[in-house]
Amino acid sequence: MNIQSLAIIEDDEKVRNYLTEQIQAYTNIPQVLSFSDGEAALSALTKNAVDIAMFDVQLPGIDGIECTKRLKMVHPRMQIMMLTVYDDTETIFSALKAGASSYMLKSTPPEKIIEAIAELHSGGSPISSQIARKVIEAFTVKEKVNEYFQELSRREQEMLELLSKGFRYKEIADKLFLSVETVRTHIRNVYEKLQVNCRIEALKKTGLL
Repeated sequence: MNIQSLAIIEDDEKVRNYLTEQIQAYTNIPQVLSFSDGEAALSALTKNAVDIAMFDVQLPGIDGIECTKRLKMVHPRMQIMMLTVYDDTETIFSALKAGASSYMLKSTPPEKIIEAIAELHSGGSPISSQIARKVIEAFTVKEKVNEYFQELSRREQEMLELLSKGFRYKEIADKLFLSVETVRTHIRNVYEKLQVNCRIEALKKTGLL
């Protein structure tokens, strides 16, 4: 593994220290940096690029996706891996669009993360299997739907997709790390945009049923 420098950007101290220990123990990377927030990472890595930066999505201040976008503008050759708990399609696509080449879940075993780091450095784009399935499902859904669906925001589309699979509001809230009230608000907005009064009508109008 011919990687000279790697940065871990993670606000959870235990996770950050654990990742640092694993990488130092099982790789020969000479320089492993760590940061607890986006601002500090952005400031340091803008001045001195690393080969690979591993970002959590949710960070104090500037989030990992925004950091990725800014760093790729300055250092387009820097490889970015998102290492997060978020598996919703909106976050996944936002990260990839910002410039991340890898998207891994924190539930991934450490040895697989080490493998993903090596694969990323060698030109691959490693992503967790659950994330790969989400990406494939997102494209599959888009082939079925119509212009009404396309006019909705990505978050609203995701809500409808989950409704079409039989998920209840509470389950959707848990899955997307939102409150039930936020889910209700999104669904209400969807109904207004589509000019429908219920789930069945919304799914029929958008081609999901």
